[in-house]
Amino acid sequence: MSARTATLVPVRAVAARDLNADKNNAGDDPRGPANQDGPAALELLEALPLPVIALDDADRIGVVNGAAEQFLGASAAHLRGRALTEILVGDSPLLTLVHQVRQDGVALSEEACVVESPRFGRREAAVDLAPLANRPGWVAILLRERLIARGLDRQAQQQGAVRSLNAMAALLAHEIKNPLSGIRGAAQLIEPDLPPSRQMLAALIREEADRIRDLVDRMEMFAQAAPVAFSTLNIHEVLDHVRHLGAAGVANGRAVIADYDPSLPLLHGHRDLLIQLFLNLFKNAAEATQAKTGRIRLITRYRQGAKLTRPGGGAAPHLPLAVSIEDNGSGVPDALQAHLFDPFVTSKATGKGLGLALAAKIVADHGGAIEFESVPGRTVFTVLLPAAVET
Repeated sequence: MSARTATLVPVRAVAARDLNADKNNAGDDPRGPANQDGPAALELLEALPLPVIALDDADRIGVVNGAAEQFLGASAAHLRGRALTEILVGDSPLLTLVHQVRQDGVALSEEACVVESPRFGRREAAVDLAPLANRPGWVAILLRERLIARGLDRQAQQQGAVRSLNAMAALLAHEIKNPLSGIRGAAQLIEPDLPPSRQMLAALIREEADRIRDLVDRMEMFAQAAPVAFSTLNIHEVLDHVRHLGAAGVANGRAVIADYDPSLPLLHGHRDLLIQLFLNLFKNAAEATQAKTGRIRLITRYRQGAKLTRPGGGAAPHLPLAVSIEDNGSGVPDALQAHLFDPFVTSKATGKGLGLALAAKIVADHGGAIEFESVPGRTVFTVLLPAAVET
């Protein structure tokens, strides 16, 4: 853990101005002065897409922004005045960092800090902390969830996996299907002329040829094809269709919860492909949970400022529509997490390992990104998508 004094200078200034504001300089607006010098302090905090928390000298929450409300899963009215120990587990490493900053009086950064709470489970975040110069004992905290911090690397891996699948599918279709049809046809022709003891061998050749053909057919889904026709869609209609399909089938006996943000804008996409994408993720969540105790949540949120820069440069698309499917199953094994979107990677005894690779391709075709976080008892797959462009 290394000390850093510059990273949180803007946060320190914003929080200090807000906390020092009184009736003489803030008027009737609790957000602070809106004058010629610029926007009020809390306006700036609310504009930040990253969670910001200010703790007083007794570890009580004094200030939170909107991103922190989402991260902690509670409103600002509920959080203000509460001790951080009421929100997080008592031995949280974040509390240790807070106490160290308060004792040393210098800013600190930690690239991998586990933040755990009964409210939202276990998360990993990069954390920046700094003391507030004009408030003795107060500490400002900036959180950068690793779900987003790892986004670039995983997005590059997913795109590489999609390109590999495209090339593999084209190779299989061209180099295998044509001679395979000849092998099957020859076996079918010679089968009647063989003695009964040999006919079963010809039948075996046909059956195996059919099995290989079916595998190639499944792989052809990944081949580059002509662009599909997109239309303007309401993502909640897609998710409701998936929810009704899944609840009557693979999720039978599990609690299925819809937690939607009704203010989400429309998106530009292909309805059938999006149904296939989210039904696949929903099916995985159902299979990871147990009947009667299983819980699956379909969550939509608007992420102001969410962007993932394209590998190699180029414009960073705005991906404000966040669709998450969360379950309380056993989680993804650690050994698979780094390669989860690669083809033929699966933890299921009868799985083919193509579902998440196909999901990554569908997301990429929509100009989005897919990410996940998983610990025992909580797995979340999040799809980030662009909103439809108004014309």
